Amino acid sequence: MIPLQLTHFTASTCLGRGLAPTLAALDAQANGLKRCDFETVDLDTWIGEVDGVDAIHLPAALARHDCRNNRLALLALETDGFADAVRTAIDRYGKRRVGCFLGTSTAGILQTELAYRRRDPATGALPPDFVYETTHNTYSVGGFVREYFGLEGPAAVVSTACSSSAKVFAQAARMIEVGLIDAALVGGVDSLCLTTLYGFASLELTSPQPCRPYDAARDGISIGEGAAYALLERAPAAPAADAVLLLGAGESSDAYHMSSPHPEGLGARLAMAAALADAGLAAGDIGYINLHGTATPANDAAEGKAVAALFGDRVPCSSTKGATGHTLGAAGAVEAVIGALALRHGLLPGSAQTRTLDPALAALGLDYLLANRRAPLRYVLSNSFGFGGSNCSLILGRAS
Repeated sequence: MIPLQLTHFTASTCLGRGLAPTLAALDAQANGLKRCDFETVDLDTWIGEVDGVDAIHLPAALARHDCRNNRLALLALETDGFADAVRTAIDRYGKRRVGCFLGTSTAGILQTELAYRRRDPATGALPPDFVYETTHNTYSVGGFVREYFGLEGPAAVVSTACSSSAKVFAQAARMIEVGLIDAALVGGVDSLCLTTLYGFASLELTSPQPCRPYDAARDGISIGEGAAYALLERAPAAPAADAVLLLGAGESSDAYHMSSPHPEGLGARLAMAAALADAGLAAGDIGYINLHGTATPANDAAEGKAVAALFGDRVPCSSTKGATGHTLGAAGAVEAVIGALALRHGLLPGSAQTRTLDPALAALGLDYLLANRRAPLRYVLSNSFGFGGSNCSLILGRAS
């Protein structure tokens, strides 16, 4: 891969809106999880909800896009000066030379859930003010963001479950490398909805406690929501010392099971190895791994085996989902931004909520961080693994 610079990035989760509260929470090993009180959901679980989403109003000209997912998308766009950075890129390259690639899992499905309550009692028809195309449709967030900026370049939304917004980094990199675009807005947006909460509960994957990745007593995920973005451009010949670069991406599909990973982490290992090869790096070059680490027994065990097989005990690693919850289709972008913060600030975040490392995983020799560690970092790897065996690993690095 040709090096691409993350010239601007931002993230909003239950930890807070923007980079400053995110970094502060990671530094304090805090979490933003709370008992589930979302909408009418009646489940014994914990969630990560972004504050202020319902107070966001879309511009009148884009009102047909109004739904929780797109309100969350706008909240994050207008944070950390990100929207201004995108507009500067458009001025530099032109609106046809800036791509838009986003990931989501359920998009605006909450809008359909709410509309279903208001269906016609006689015919069952959904209310006339419900517009599937610009709200529930998977592409709706991409269409909204593209229209918000007046972009005319390539645009796509990836929906491969929890790897969605990691894969868009790879997609954008390919577009830039072949010369179709000069810059790309990449990221992920996923918002809370009833389908996700009840769906994961029906699979017996949600925990009645705040999730505890890699813990001996882990028993499931805490579902969160979030939005994160990065602006990708070709790296200059002499980037600034604190510049964060996208150096490699690896994708795989183990297709082992619809909702369970390969027990030995085969697909995860293939994705990580492919990312290393794409970046021209060896396993020993990586200074920190942000694990997928969902806190389900099967996922953590499989990923742990894959990491141990490829990296041994040489690379510190942790999951940050104990802090943010599992933001599903937004997780890849959220955790890429966390990786960028780790690079800039030399912060290897400890695993919030994790108390006792699973002895079976400890026996693999993993250097799993229960507490924060400070160290200069050059390269970070971030893992995102989705249902159906759709896997993606990204490698970010400092320019110097």
